[in-house]
Amino acid sequence: MENLKEHELFEINTLQWLKNRRFLVPLVFGGGTLLRLCHELPRYSADLDFWFYRKIDYAVYFDKLAQSLKENYNLTDAANKRFTLVFEIQPAAGRQRLKIEIRKEVALPQSTEEKIAFSTAGSIQVLLRGFTLLQMAQNKVKAFLDRGEIRDVFDLEFLLRKGIQPDLEPDTIKSLLSRLQKLKKHDFDVKLGSLLMPELRDYYRVHGFSFLTERFRQD
Repeated sequence: MENLKEHELFEINTLQWLKNRRFLVPLVFGGGTLLRLCHELPRYSADLDFWFYRKIDYAVYFDKLAQSLKENYNLTDAANKRFTLVFEIQPAAGRQRLKIEIRKEVALPQSTEEKIAFSTAGSIQVLLRGFTLLQMAQNKVKAFLDRGEIRDVFDLEFLLRKGIQPDLEPDTIKSLLSRLQKLKKHDFDVKLGSLLMPELRDYYRVHGFSFLTERFRQD
């Protein structure tokens, strides 16, 4: 857990670095790390995920950010891919790497708002633009159906417990319930368990996503 806390502090420091150099201006924060740092999601998240707030010249942005990261961090990877801009940085040799992924997609109107990112392990607070919780729920539904990762459905259950109700079609709910049944013991013990505090780890090993399943079946 100490390594996860240390990595989280690196995430916050990186967000502050991006903001101070105005690289956050055209971006929208998203993903599990948004839920962790802005809404106290009870699991750790390893990457920084962004979308664009408005369309810009992606190649120019990529070049400027890559050069600036190279001057301040150990830049271990940088790629301008077809659908994403990807960077990987280290604070120092031998330390855990942080992946920054920016999708070449513009956020939908009314899907973002100002948020404050923070960590209970430190004192830094970063004002930025992120997705609304309703949009995050919709993103998590899509992500889970696309890749079947247990962390996405954990995040979705967290959002439902906070009263967020995404408007889902019956076929989507059916697909979600089907994917839930395919999760294995290894998913709970390793993929999810390694990111949770012990008491939550034990709860999900025993009960799984019973709350989320019951809620979907009511719909």
